[in-house]
Amino acid sequence: MFTLAHLSDPHLAPLPQPHWRDLLGKRVTGYINWQRNRRFIHDPAVLAKIVADMKSQAPGHIAVTGDIANIALPAEFVRGREWLESLGTPRDVTFVPGNHDIYVPEAAGYAVRQWGAQMSDDDGIAGFPFLRRRGPLALIGVTSGVPTAPLLATGWLGTAQLAGLAETLNQLKGENLFRVLLIHHPPVSKAGRTKALLDAPVLLRIIAAHGADLVIHGHDHVHMLNWLQGPNGTRVPAVGVPSASAAIGKANDAAAYHLYRIAGAPGAWSCELISRGMTPEGGIAEQKRFVLSVPSP
Repeated sequence: MFTLAHLSDPHLAPLPQPHWRDLLGKRVTGYINWQRNRRFIHDPAVLAKIVADMKSQAPGHIAVTGDIANIALPAEFVRGREWLESLGTPRDVTFVPGNHDIYVPEAAGYAVRQWGAQMSDDDGIAGFPFLRRRGPLALIGVTSGVPTAPLLATGWLGTAQLAGLAETLNQLKGENLFRVLLIHHPPVSKAGRTKALLDAPVLLRIIAAHGADLVIHGHDHVHMLNWLQGPNGTRVPAVGVPSASAAIGKANDAAAYHLYRIAGAPGAWSCELISRGMTPEGGIAEQKRFVLSVPSP
């Protein structure tokens, strides 16, 4: 049995005080949105409770699927590195960026410099997709975060990354590993085109052709479960988690995280999902528990 913990969209608060030069371009609309709305949703005290409860479960590995930052100010990347390191060592924590992390073109460089240790392969080589082997798991990280115009939160993988993902999934077929894809944007969503993964149809075709055992994501800030088509009649669960800092009553779904308890072997994997999150009383409790079986057709 191997336990993988998954949280997403912590949106670390409070927002660092920006210089007026930092607010040129898209950041100004994000700053206004933060001051008017988002700062009331993302509560650092809630995030601290979620993290403390997650650590008490002693997972074998922690996956974070994006949006540490809010408007990609340089100071947010330093603080994000400190927060990632508070979760565990770079070997024990895997991260993929979200749209708020790559809010502006220069943000990609900041992310690599500060978070590169958590988003590189087993040899420490940065780049997407990357592959990390942990116990029975093959963790495959891709980035869907790209700079966009104001008021857009779309994602994009791109031809090179999609080709690399297809090659990686295909190569892993010969290994006895449970393949987990980490991505920020969901491959299937009802959130609308302004927030969608624009090349999701290509990603879905790759999963249908080469398979995967689990897809985990964030972005929509709600509990989600979609079953994707895999090869030869198999189905692949794609599971989304709410923001890890969402205050009770301020978002559609309050803060939560997921635990995946994985056992078995290829063709007979067992994956139990345990969702733990905020209660109306302000504590953390188990909310759901069920088995996601990933059998042969």
